[in-house]
Amino acid sequence: MIKRVLVKFSGEALAGENGFGIDSSILKYIALELKSLVTLGVQVGIVIGGGNFVRGVSASESGLIKRTSGDHMGMLATVINGIAMQEALEYHGVDVRVQSALEIKEVCETYINRRAIRHLEKGRVVIFVAGTGNPFFTTDTAATLRAIEIESEMIIKATKVNGVYDKDPAKFSDAIMLKNISYEQALKDNIKVMDDTAIALAKDNSLPIVVCNMLLEGNLLKIIQKDENAVFSRVSN
Repeated sequence: MIKRVLVKFSGEALAGENGFGIDSSILKYIALELKSLVTLGVQVGIVIGGGNFVRGVSASESGLIKRTSGDHMGMLATVINGIAMQEALEYHGVDVRVQSALEIKEVCETYINRRAIRHLEKGRVVIFVAGTGNPFFTTDTAATLRAIEIESEMIIKATKVNGVYDKDPAKFSDAIMLKNISYEQALKDNIKVMDDTAIALAKDNSLPIVVCNMLLEGNLLKIIQKDENAVFSRVSN
């Protein structure tokens, strides 16, 4: 069984069918899925994107907002999502800490690696927000970086599809899911598991990337337990 894991969700996932903001039913569902891991004794780190409020790239497309400012806006969006997830988890009896790459001491802790690991060792979920604290880096890269720093055994990219496909399953009915692919293949074939920087960072540190469907109830737990019925794709050496 996996003992320590980092789970990455997109901000859009929290929006549900609304496409914007936070859907409380989705928030509750994710919190309960994560609680099932904690109950089993798994040490859980979380990174959530901010796309349900703002994306740095999109905000800067018009030229009115500089990319650096747009990315800082996106970082703050992840703080909103992190606080919401903290509340949802605590409502269901899970002890949580939010750590930010930007200093916002009135709202949450500032990210300190040793403190984060200590929280994990005490059974607390740690939610990492504000990306890496630097513009031009995605939350995918931030998630991979934090996973490496906390010595996670894998990073789970929770999406709306079952795994990685040879082509877009939403457009092609004959799309085939790839159970195992290499970092090199993901980069060479431009398979959008995560952005290239995140994949390269995972490759350099031999961090397995697991891609799964967040909407398959109990699937996260099956992955952690190495259940043969778990549905996912794995990117590794």
